[in-house]
Amino acid sequence: MMTVEESLIEDERELVTFRVGDQDFCIDIIHVREIRGWTPATVLPHAPEYVLGVINLRGAIVPIVDLARRLGLAKTDLGDRHVIVIAVVADQTVGFLVDAVSDIIGVAPQLIQPTPDITAQTTQRFIQGVIALEQRMLRLIDISAVLPPLVKDVSA
Repeated sequence: MMTVEESLIEDERELVTFRVGDQDFCIDIIHVREIRGWTPATVLPHAPEYVLGVINLRGAIVPIVDLARRLGLAKTDLGDRHVIVIAVVADQTVGFLVDAVSDIIGVAPQLIQPTPDITAQTTQRFIQGVIALEQRMLRLIDISAVLPPLVKDVSA
């Protein structure tokens, strides 16, 4: 028979925490494929301002999104200290530029509070919830909502 503590630990969500624009965010670890150092991206003409370009990830062309810009924060001043979080959602692989990855934590679902109703619709769409920890406030990102929209094949 399982104890209450064992049951809570079993239900925990593992989250990767990181900083973007001096703010703390996290995403479900299930979406994270790898974390790598900054690699300059090849710019694509007419891409949205938050798409920095593409990189070659072992033969796969992966778009890189400046997560700060996508979340409405100030544009990132790129440097060697930045990190790319490679995430996979459905069949789409995308790299998200962040300032630094902090750690991996386990959080019981009941600690994830809903995003306040007073926030903008865009915030509500991108942020699944808020987690208050001892010294910081984490925002749980809905990574599928942050992904750039796929361009439909108009010839089909």
